[in-house]
Amino acid sequence: MLNIGVISDTHGLLRPEALRALGGSDHIVHAGDVGDREILDQLRTVAPLTAVRGNVDRGSWARALHKTEVLEVEHIAIYVIHILSELDLKPESAGLSVVIYGHSHRPKQETKNGVIFFNPGSAGPTRFRLPVTVGRLTIERGKISGTILPLPISKG
Repeated sequence: MLNIGVISDTHGLLRPEALRALGGSDHIVHAGDVGDREILDQLRTVAPLTAVRGNVDRGSWARALHKTEVLEVEHIAIYVIHILSELDLKPESAGLSVVIYGHSHRPKQETKNGVIFFNPGSAGPTRFRLPVTVGRLTIERGKISGTILPLPISKG
């Protein structure tokens, strides 16, 4: 079994709860709007990292990130992009199994044409009463499944 931790929209805030939830990951994906290079450095201490640039990521550190990435894990191709509406390919035709995205701050998982579309939601500052979440993709015996993980955020 292989676990891929998925995080997005940290906007400069990497909560200790998010780091704990991502613990034990074999790989981590950050789907953009990182907000600070330090967040990437911290995530790399947990597991190997794949990250894309979001619309708020600026500066020289952010220019080093691509707008899209393809990650292949156990013969499963995963496409990472920040804004889903900018997807300019047909994932099923490209042989992709998963599209990871962020931007909306809304956790969502759905399957279309055999492809899992997975948004882990936002792990950064709270916004519009949306939950604070990360995600996990699990690969076992050639099958992939996703889970949204609400973070227990202490008030005050």
